[in-house]
Amino acid sequence: MERVLTEQEQVRHNALKQLKELGIDPYPAETYNIDTTSADIKQNFSEEDKDRFANISLAGRIMSRRIMGKASFAELQDSEGRIQVYFKRDDICPGEDKTMYNQVFKKLLDIGDIIGINGDVFVTQMGEITVHVKSFKVLAKSLRPLPVVKEKDGKTYDAFTDNEQRYRQRYLDLIVNPQVRKTFVKRSQMINSMRSFLNNKGYLEVETPILQPIYGGAAAKPFKTHHNALDMTLYLRIANELYLKKLIVGGYDGVFEFAKDFRNEGMSRFHNPEFTQVELYVAYKDYKWMMDLVEKMVEKVTQDLHGTTKIQVGENLIDFKRPWKRYTMYESIEAYTGIDISEFDEEQLKKTAKELNIVIDDTMGKGKLIDEIFGETVEGNLIQPTFITDYPIEMSPLAKKHPEHEGLVERFEAICNGKEICNAFSELNDPVDQRERFEKQLELGKRGDDEAMVLDEDFLKALEFGMPPTAGLGIGIDRLAMVMTNSNSIQDVLFFPQMKPEEKPALDDDEKFVEKGVPQEWVQVLRKKGIQTVEELQNHDPNKLHNDICGLKKKMKLDLKNPSPEEVRQWIN
Repeated sequence: MERVLTEQEQVRHNALKQLKELGIDPYPAETYNIDTTSADIKQNFSEEDKDRFANISLAGRIMSRRIMGKASFAELQDSEGRIQVYFKRDDICPGEDKTMYNQVFKKLLDIGDIIGINGDVFVTQMGEITVHVKSFKVLAKSLRPLPVVKEKDGKTYDAFTDNEQRYRQRYLDLIVNPQVRKTFVKRSQMINSMRSFLNNKGYLEVETPILQPIYGGAAAKPFKTHHNALDMTLYLRIANELYLKKLIVGGYDGVFEFAKDFRNEGMSRFHNPEFTQVELYVAYKDYKWMMDLVEKMVEKVTQDLHGTTKIQVGENLIDFKRPWKRYTMYESIEAYTGIDISEFDEEQLKKTAKELNIVIDDTMGKGKLIDEIFGETVEGNLIQPTFITDYPIEMSPLAKKHPEHEGLVERFEAICNGKEICNAFSELNDPVDQRERFEKQLELGKRGDDEAMVLDEDFLKALEFGMPPTAGLGIGIDRLAMVMTNSNSIQDVLFFPQMKPEEKPALDDDEKFVEKGVPQEWVQVLRKKGIQTVEELQNHDPNKLHNDICGLKKKMKLDLKNPSPEEVRQWIN
C-alpha cells in the first residue's frame, strides 16, 4: 500500500519536482569542499583577522529562516553547532536572473534541507557572528518536516522529548537535541581514554569470536542461532572471558578486548540485550592488584572527560578520587541489615530473605540467594565508588578460592550510583577445581537455573596445559558511560537501543468516517491531510481543519463544494 503523504510532505515533494525542472539536482553526487565549521568561526573570528574568514565554505542543515523580502536570515547547523547566515538577493543573484533567491531560496527550500554556502564572516549590529552568503548549493532536499523546537518568551514548545520516538529515530534526536550529540562524544572519549590507559601499560588489544559453539564466561541466557554449512548450533557470546584466558595460556602477559556481548534476558533502563564491555586479563597478578588498576583507570577517565574527579550524577556528586571504600560481601550485608550471614546455610538464607521481604524461588542456590540479599539491601545504597570483595564461592565459578577464608573467592565488584560498573577475579587456574565448579553449575541448571554456566571441555583442556596466576576484569562500558554523562537510562548512551516492535496504528476504513457524518468525497481530502482514523479526526481544531481541507481541495483541483465550519465541527464532535 502506497504511503499517504501529509500536506507538508506533499509541499516538499512538489518543491523537489520544481527544483529538478529548474535543472537543479537536489542530491548532487560530486564532493562539496568545506574549509571551516560553525565552531571554528565562532571561536576564532575577529575583526582584526577577518581576512582568514573571507570566502569560506561551509555546509549544514537549515534549522530556521526569517525571510524579509530582498534579504533574509537563516540558521545553519553542521556537526559542530549552529551559526547564523545572511542571504541578500542581489549578492546571491548579481545579474538579471533572480531565480536562485526568489524561487529556490524563498520558495523551494525548507527547514531540514542541507545546503552548502560560500561567503564572508561579519558581525551584525546585534553583535552576532554571521556568514554573509555569496552563493549556495542544494546538497539534499528533506522530504519530511523536522520536529523543530520552538522557543518564545524563554519557553520551549514542540520539543522532541518522547523517549520512545527519540530512541527509534535517533537521527532526529541528534539533529534537534544538540546535548544528545555531546553525550555520544563523551562516550567515545571515555573509550579512547581507557584504550590509551591500557595501551600505555603494554597490554595487547585483541579480538575473539562472537559466534561460539559453547557460551561461557558469565551466568546468563544466550541468543541461539544455526550455522547452515556446518549444520551446528552456535551462540552469540555472553562474555569473551574464556577465549581471552586461552590467550594467557598461550603466553601473552596482558590482553584486553572492547567487545559486543549479547544476553537473552529482560530489558530495563540498566539492561540492553546487546551491550559493550571491556575485559582485561593480566598474568602474574591478583584481584588486589586489579583493584588498584581500576581506581587509577577510572580516576584518569574522569579527569580526561571532566577535568576533575568529581561529577554530578542525578542528585549525587560522585568523587572518583582514590582510594575508594572497600567492604567484603558479608561486611556490606551486615552493615546495611544488621545480619551476619557468613555462616548461614541455604535454608537459613531462604529464611533471612523472606524476613527481609525479598522475592526468591526454589531454583536459587546459596550463591543466588546471597546475591539477591545483597542486591536488595546493599547495592542501591552504594553511591560513592565502592569495592565489594571476597564473594561466596557459589556465586563465582571462575574465581580462585580465598587462601584465608573457607568458602570465599578472590573477587570484587565496583559499585557506583547504586549499580555495578565492573567485576573482577583472581582467575581460577586449577583445572581440577574448575571442572568441579562447572559440574556444580550443571546441577543448578538441572534445578531450573537457566543462567547456570555450562561445562566447556575445550577451556578445561587449555587450563590443563597450565595458565599462570592471572587477574581478570570486566567493565560495563554502557553502565560507566551512564555515570560519566549523567544519563538516566542505558538507552540514552546507546545510539540504537533494542526496541519492541512499533505498533502501527490501524487505518479506519472510509465507512467509519461516513458514520461520523463525513461525506464520502471528503474522506480522501482528510487522508491527504494525514488523518487516517476517526480518533485522529477528533483531535483536530474544527476551525483550523476547515481552513486546511478547503485549501487542500483547491490544491488537489477537486470539484467539491466546501463544507461549512459548522459541518466540520459536527464531524469532529
